[in-house]
Amino acid sequence: MPVVHVYMWAGRSSEVKEKIIEGITKVFTEIGVPSEAVTVIIHDVSREDWGIGGKPASKLKLV
Repeated sequence: MPVVHVYMWAGRSSEVKEKIIEGITKVFTEIGVPSEAVTVIIHDVSREDWGIGGKPASKLKLV
C-alpha cells in the first residue's frame, strides 16, 4: 500500500488539495495499484517554518 507524504506551504484551498490527492492517486492506478490502497497525506507547513538557503521562506520573495 503506497503512502505518499506531500509537504507544501500552508494556505492552499480544499479544492486544490483534492486535485493533488486525485492526481497522485491516478499515477498509482495507472500502474495497477487499486485506488483504495493509495494513501496521500498533506502536510501544511507555514513559510516561517520552511527554510530555503539559510532563511525562512517567509522572508523571501517566492511564488
